[in-house]
Amino acid sequence: MEIKFTPWRMAYIQDNNGPKIDGCVLCGLGQLQPEAANLVLHHGTTCYVVMNKFPYNTAHLMVVPYAHTADLPGIDVATATELFDLTRRAVAILGQVYQPHGFNTGMNLGRTAGAGIEAHLHMHIVPRWEGDANFMPIIGGTKLVPEALDQTWARLRPAFASE
Repeated sequence: MEIKFTPWRMAYIQDNNGPKIDGCVLCGLGQLQPEAANLVLHHGTTCYVVMNKFPYNTAHLMVVPYAHTADLPGIDVATATELFDLTRRAVAILGQVYQPHGFNTGMNLGRTAGAGIEAHLHMHIVPRWEGDANFMPIIGGTKLVPEALDQTWARLRPAFASE
């Protein structure tokens, strides 16, 4: 058996990294300024862009409304418009910076649909590359993310800052 050492992941496993937020983590992150420690990349008028702390793949982003709601049909038009506009812009930036072969985008609405934070809706943007779903998740029950979160933030933040 081959062993892969990823000592930098211990901070994320133990959740000792980043700001401690009481209450809804997505509401709390929306109040923080963009910096690597909190993974926030960009603030818009009604929504913000943040990296997923537990990514499905390298550069997994989320677009999150500031409003604390799980009611997608109930959000106002300005929020819905910016939610999709920031999703579109994030896909464009990820395409420029990482050149993925494709993307998964979407929302998990409700616990049954897979929402980890079901009380606050958010759009996932996951870059995909051919071969990124190798044998490790299937056989080993392990997903390897080849870039540290602070490195991803440092690569993406300049692109979002220039928007």
